[in-house]
Amino acid sequence: MQQAINKAKILMEALPYIRAFKNKTFVIKFGGNAMVDLALSHSFALDIILLNYVGIRPVIVHGGGPQIGEFMDRLGMKTKFIDGLRVTDKNTIDIVEMVLVGKINKEIVGHINQNGGKAVGLSGKDGNLLMAEKIWLKDSNDPLKKVDIGMVGEVKSVNPNIINTLDSDQFIPVIAPLGTGEDGETYNINADTAAGEIASALKAEKLILLTDVEGVKDENDKLLSTLTEQETEKAIETGSISGGMIPKVNCCCKALNKGVRKAHIIDGRVEHAVLLEIFTDVGIGTQIVK
Repeated sequence: MQQAINKAKILMEALPYIRAFKNKTFVIKFGGNAMVDLALSHSFALDIILLNYVGIRPVIVHGGGPQIGEFMDRLGMKTKFIDGLRVTDKNTIDIVEMVLVGKINKEIVGHINQNGGKAVGLSGKDGNLLMAEKIWLKDSNDPLKKVDIGMVGEVKSVNPNIINTLDSDQFIPVIAPLGTGEDGETYNINADTAAGEIASALKAEKLILLTDVEGVKDENDKLLSTLTEQETEKAIETGSISGGMIPKVNCCCKALNKGVRKAHIIDGRVEHAVLLEIFTDVGIGTQIVK
């Protein structure tokens, strides 16, 4: 009996959040170990289905860097990175599109649909969802010289009509982060960046980034449950936030400035991480607020 009562208490803890978030949009970036671990992929699919059932509108944006690298290795193709970005020539962009859209995207859609959800796979090219332009990097030895890294882009504009159409029929969009250039070129876009821009265009209630770390930590390695935008900027200046966490928190802050209500960085290695962050009083990761 006590076990049943405890389950009821958990549901009661979730109730105010379910009420508050009904009909709100959550943009969730799915990546890291959660994508390659079958059990975590399954729990993620169940989380998304539950969100959808209680009236929340989830939009999924996924990455796929490790899977792309693995496939290129199998083909004997070398992978080169500059400033953390994959150099993407015309042959590589074909591989990127095939892996992201043809394999990973359909696997995520399949997991959701097999468990009772209604997911539809898209790329940023569908319906001109993500219009992109080429990224040029600066040469560290010559500030006036630009470095060409191929078909790597940044988001120029977002056309969310196709997402709104799917949402109106309670379909769950699952989006691969590819964009279209003004001449029809295909560009590979960082998944965190794509998720942030889509969340901004939708004026989402939440932007949630799944990572392979617990969240943002201070200089004493203690998890910070909440950060303001100002505290985030200060932590970057002091070095408390460094390395690969910097672009993630910058992505969150940019989204907040464009109308997203809250951003979260959570550990995707935890089973049902999304539900634990959203529907519990404590949460498991770091929320960044305006």
